[in-house]
Amino acid sequence: MSNVSYYISNLLEKMTSTDKDFRFMATNDLMLELQKDSIKLDEDSERKVVNMLLRLLEDKNGEVQNLAVKCLAPLVSKVKEVQVETMVDVLCSNMVSNKEQLRDISSMGLKMLIAELPPSSSSATLTSCVCKKITCQLIGAMDKQEDVSTQLEALDILSDMLARQGGALVSFHSTLLSNLLSQLTSSRMAVRKRSILALGHLVPCCSHALFSQLTQHLLDELSKSLPTSVTRTYVQCLATVSRQGGHRVGEHLENLVPIVVKFIDVEDDELRDCCFQAFEAFVRRCPKEMSPHISTVTELCLRFMTFDPNYNDEDEEDNSDEEGEDGLQEDSEEYSDDDDMSWKVRRSSIKCLEALVETRPDLLLSFYSCVFPVLLARFKEREESVRADIFSVFSTLLRQTRYHSRGATTTEPTARVCEEGTEMEEPVLAELKKQVPLIVKVLHRQLKDKNARFRQGCFCLLTELTHTVPGALEPHIPVLVPGIIFSLTDRCTSSTIRMDALSFLHMLLLSVPPHAFQPHLQEMLTPVVTCVEDTFYKISSEALLVLQQLIRVIRPQPGADAVGCDPKQFVRKVFPVTMKLLRATDIDQEVKERVIVCMGHMVCHLSDHLEADTQEVLAVFLERLKNEITRLTTVRTLSLVAASTLKVDLSPILPEVLSVLGSFLRKNQRALKLSSMACLSEVITHHGAGIKPASLEPVMTELPALLDEADMHVSQVTITLLTCLATAFPSSMAKISSSLLPGVFRLIHSPLLQSGALTAILDFIKAVVLSRTSNLGYSQLLKSLTEPFNRSPSSADPLLLHRQSYYSVARCVAALSSVCPTETPSSISRLIQQVKNRGTPESACILALLSLGEIGRGGSLGGNTAVQGVILEAFSSTSEEVRTAASYALGSMAVGSLSDFLPFMVKEISMQPRRQYLLLNSLKDVISACPSSSLLPHVDSIWTLLVQNCESQEEGNRNIVAECLGKLTLISPVQLLPRLKHQLKTGAARTRSTVVTAVKFTIVDQPAPIDSLLKECIGDFLKTLQDEDLNVRRVALVMFNSAAHNKPSLIRGLLGALLPHLYQETKIRKDLIREVEMGPFKHTVDDGLDLRKAAFECMYTLLESCLGSLDILDFLDHVEEGLKDHYDIRMLTFLMLARLVSLCPTGVLQRLDRLVEPLRATCISKVKAGSVKQEFEKQEELRRSAMRAVAALLAVPELERTAWT
Repeated sequence: MSNVSYYISNLLEKMTSTDKDFRFMATNDLMLELQKDSIKLDEDSERKVVNMLLRLLEDKNGEVQNLAVKCLAPLVSKVKEVQVETMVDVLCSNMVSNKEQLRDISSMGLKMLIAELPPSSSSATLTSCVCKKITCQLIGAMDKQEDVSTQLEALDILSDMLARQGGALVSFHSTLLSNLLSQLTSSRMAVRKRSILALGHLVPCCSHALFSQLTQHLLDELSKSLPTSVTRTYVQCLATVSRQGGHRVGEHLENLVPIVVKFIDVEDDELRDCCFQAFEAFVRRCPKEMSPHISTVTELCLRFMTFDPNYNDEDEEDNSDEEGEDGLQEDSEEYSDDDDMSWKVRRSSIKCLEALVETRPDLLLSFYSCVFPVLLARFKEREESVRADIFSVFSTLLRQTRYHSRGATTTEPTARVCEEGTEMEEPVLAELKKQVPLIVKVLHRQLKDKNARFRQGCFCLLTELTHTVPGALEPHIPVLVPGIIFSLTDRCTSSTIRMDALSFLHMLLLSVPPHAFQPHLQEMLTPVVTCVEDTFYKISSEALLVLQQLIRVIRPQPGADAVGCDPKQFVRKVFPVTMKLLRATDIDQEVKERVIVCMGHMVCHLSDHLEADTQEVLAVFLERLKNEITRLTTVRTLSLVAASTLKVDLSPILPEVLSVLGSFLRKNQRALKLSSMACLSEVITHHGAGIKPASLEPVMTELPALLDEADMHVSQVTITLLTCLATAFPSSMAKISSSLLPGVFRLIHSPLLQSGALTAILDFIKAVVLSRTSNLGYSQLLKSLTEPFNRSPSSADPLLLHRQSYYSVARCVAALSSVCPTETPSSISRLIQQVKNRGTPESACILALLSLGEIGRGGSLGGNTAVQGVILEAFSSTSEEVRTAASYALGSMAVGSLSDFLPFMVKEISMQPRRQYLLLNSLKDVISACPSSSLLPHVDSIWTLLVQNCESQEEGNRNIVAECLGKLTLISPVQLLPRLKHQLKTGAARTRSTVVTAVKFTIVDQPAPIDSLLKECIGDFLKTLQDEDLNVRRVALVMFNSAAHNKPSLIRGLLGALLPHLYQETKIRKDLIREVEMGPFKHTVDDGLDLRKAAFECMYTLLESCLGSLDILDFLDHVEEGLKDHYDIRMLTFLMLARLVSLCPTGVLQRLDRLVEPLRATCISKVKAGSVKQEFEKQEELRRSAMRAVAALLAVPELERTAWT
């Protein structure tokens, strides 16, 4: 400390030197010292340093002054509060000094000091005290009407302080508002503008009453007959206040909008500009509240986006294309007028229109009918910045169309006919497709415009159009190609334009079939090859992607006849350039990777024309394979080449490639391992004849280590490779069986095995048996598979007997039987004996039943009557697991031999009430797995049986009946859906509950024939939301939730009628709460809890799928009630609140005052002493969920400076 004080004292002494250099160096050293976190000053040093720096602010040397003011900022956190106040006092007094230089430097010092103040929440006393001192001084400075520069500096500092520390000035908000409003009438425009800026920063942190006062003042002033310049100021202020005030403006819009509309007709372009800025703020901040005024605002935007009194373009459309292109430039020069402000009106109206498109996706269809044609006509706009905004709003319109039409998010043709392609989405896309010819007609002129910015806008717009409606540009390719070539070959074209042109061309090639580009291949090839040679790596990289697609154009399938260009001529032009890049080592990584892929496609599609060059390419590929940077891309490219139908000769590099790929299997890079195994599979499958078994040893030695349930995908790819090896090299299996098969069996017995990995193992087992390798025959594999299940319960390893492993092994047993039909009868007899034998371990009995089921699924048990008795006997077992396995087995057998087992099953369901649950499960499996054509003859008998069991006493039975009814209805919806509807009207409560649950199972997430029929009658089923029975209402809510999740278009049009009933179920009903005596204790039971949980779950789903159809404020009222409900419901509503914050923050902010209290109550509540551990855990989980919701709220920008933070 003493050393620091001594050093500081020396610096302070030098600061008093008459030599300016001494003062400068000493001040600079002090600044460096103060920037150290470790420095600590004693009280005397603090005072001396502060006084000296303040004195240096008046130094005659400007450089010393600048250094002195920079030293003040770090001092804020290193000196005591009293010294900070001293700095503030001196700086504020200097602000009103007569010396301009001192005023400027003091103003800079105050801004830096404010920036260094800690947040008011972490250091309330210092920040609050300093801000109040500064504010008092600034208010006085603002009143100095004669000194404009002082006013401007004061307003600047005040804006900065309100933006950073507005919450610390709550007591001054009213005074500041009055002072700032008075400045709006200043004669100086700069003062008015800075006052508006300060008011904008005041708005987020002021109270609701002050905000209303500010809005009312603006309304009152705008209602008066004021000079145009003053009116303009107030409208500007209104726009700023609306941008900053957000949702709070909503309640005043009814009065504000008509006044702003009135000023649009005033002949003042700058005032009109301000009016449209205000409209834009209204639309962006309060889209829902603006609904009544949307048509008016849209009309005004359309009217004024063409407002150009100094230019007449009525006859331009009659001119030819060439005249339009050249005339556009000439007109722009002829009519340019520095005093013409009409372009500002056009620009602001277009920006307002863009805000409408962004915030009201529900009106997209109307925008296409009324806005779209006007936008198209405005591409001839002469002002550059305005035309750029037209491109922007057009792109926004296309983006919104894509985002709100799930079908437009993919280039797959089938995906465009998805479920969401109804209601709003399909008509919008259909309307856009109709307009594509007009868009192309307008844009193709712009593609040759001399202005690079316009051409760039065209390419971005066309790319957006290709994303939104894939394939729509196919008929217009002949019109677009000349413009693309112009941008690629024009010497004046910038790199950015060329990259955009190549990017669009690549997207276009991907979205249209190859034949569409074949007529233009010759003219496109030279410009693209030139771009490949470009020295700028980004252009070269984009051009290689295009070239890769052009190869697909000339020959879509390897070996097919080339179309559109002579392949030899194509190779002569393209190969030398591509080969030069492939050999280069001093190029960008992105270009290296793309040239490898491009050359790979060339070899794959055109190797028959490359002749000797193919081997040269493969030699380079081998080099790249050994390079760590390019090896992954090369492995994937070699997979492509190996799979080519042209049978590329890989023999010169094959041994070395196999060795390198084998070494890659040891690497930690997962993607490299997967790609290497995929490549090996292709090589072995297509080039196995040229591989010596010895070459595969480096690969096979690495495979056992890759069979690990910790990474099922790697294991699946490994098994696929092993299947290829077993097929192509049967002898190799004998060498590695001892090390490999234990790993395969571990996977089979793993609880994680399912789906693709299980299918791969089944294929592998079949391949191994067919390879006829010694010790790997049918009996040996069957024994290895089933051995763990044949042990006695005491010796069985419980880890191997997971439930999933039974089903996996059963599938494997069935796969073995399918490739060894001669062994199947004896296997079936043995399995039946195992089930019959009472001494068989339970695990073996379960496996035997499941195996019989899987074998029967293949049709091998047709006509076998003995197995029916075995199944019935198993139904009587004391073990639930055995009974479940028997149920599964019967269902699987019936799938394979429907005529043999289904009548038996139906008969047993009718005659055996005690076994109904198991038999109904079997029937459910049959309905789920059998083809519709096979089941149609049996539909009536099954339906009759199911309807008879709708009134079953057992809820489990009724649930399975409902699922069977729903899935059966999907088979013949025209015939069965009316029956379901009739059953709903005639049945008792249990039947109604079953029918409504059945409807839930007819709503699947994929398009289905039932969809159109269901849409017509789902309203009748949803009327059960008003049913008198609690359980019926609950299952109706569950069905409503399923429809909202899987096919929202079914219920979107009915929400107006359904939502009141849904919201009604979220309320706590006291008549459903009862007390139950449990010995000496009384326990409260809420019979309506499950109903409320189902209602809130449905609300959460609607939030995701039907947000545009919800009244968010009404929705939030019920969320608020849920925040005070039961634990489960509160957990769900916290999630909903966090989701609502991200989806519609404006609405949440409007209800913030009512939402905060339940959150606060949850965070501070405590569990009663002596409660059980679970209560403490539940409270902690509640608290965490509440804090997540609070964190989501704090992420809203508009909340940062409000009183709630």
